[in-house]
Amino acid sequence: MTKQTMAIGPYTLPNNLFLAPMAGVTDRPFRQLCRRLGAGMAVSEMITANKTLWASKKSLLRANHIGEPEPRSIQIAGADPAMLAEAAQHNVEQGAHIIDINMGCPAKKVCNVMAGSALLQNEKLVSDILESVVNAVDVPVTLKIRTGWDTDHRNGVTIAKIAQESGIQALAVHGRTRACAYKGDAEYDTIAEIKAAINIPVIANGDIDTPDKAKTILDYTQADGLMIGRTAQGNPWIFRQILHFLEQGEYLDAPPVSEVQRILIEHLHALYDFYGEYTGVRMARKHIAWYSKGLRNGNPFRQQMNTYELPQQQLDFTEQFFSDLAQKETIAA
Repeated sequence: MTKQTMAIGPYTLPNNLFLAPMAGVTDRPFRQLCRRLGAGMAVSEMITANKTLWASKKSLLRANHIGEPEPRSIQIAGADPAMLAEAAQHNVEQGAHIIDINMGCPAKKVCNVMAGSALLQNEKLVSDILESVVNAVDVPVTLKIRTGWDTDHRNGVTIAKIAQESGIQALAVHGRTRACAYKGDAEYDTIAEIKAAINIPVIANGDIDTPDKAKTILDYTQADGLMIGRTAQGNPWIFRQILHFLEQGEYLDAPPVSEVQRILIEHLHALYDFYGEYTGVRMARKHIAWYSKGLRNGNPFRQQMNTYELPQQQLDFTEQFFSDLAQKETIAA
């Protein structure tokens, strides 16, 4: 048995598996669900450093971490060192235990304002931002990056050294450049180079979709932890499956349809409670689509689901669909 452990500053995490921050996905209900199903840490959706937006409904929801287990990590995004420092202070005052800085997002609307992974083009600005934020708060500051701006400018090792010198206490690296977006396959050579070049914890991210691959990437990069994003969409039990494989060396079966049904119903109730009925129904649609991907009759189920406007309609149709599947699964067995 190989216990998967990791610490960030004074916080010892339950394990070294992280839910990646994803805008519009990793809200409080999803973070709590993934933590219950095996994630050792779940980082919030990114919150803008622009203080004029902090009181907006979207920012307030993104900053809501009531009831989440400690430590709570809040990700901030921006391009101005002073504004990011103030955003870090604000979020610590609101209960953040760890501040994470976004230099990994490839979205055009983020990069067009020189935030996210666009910052990797300017190493001096990266240094100024990191030092400004680290000096502004008394909690650990972590950083999420990509391997570089494009394949001709993979400066991830240089950025990692800057991060360590600036006082960053853990570094997550997505194995693609900003120009790659999410296309092609993630590469892990740069992550391995970064791990060999610095002493702070390194978390590997990108295309970690099976327990086998998780172990392969850990062994190859020698990273301290793994960060899982899109694979967890509609598949939050991936964390316990990977953790079981890493610690026990054996595969854990995917949950039966009846358990998927229970998890999804609980998730839907959490979304309605968090967002209210109107927004909750709309947020639920994409999660329902992810949960039902690859299941028998999933396509007509999703098409019909998208016509419903009320929580009870979604709940009833979900119960019916998964109960039918579970019955067929039992008959087939």
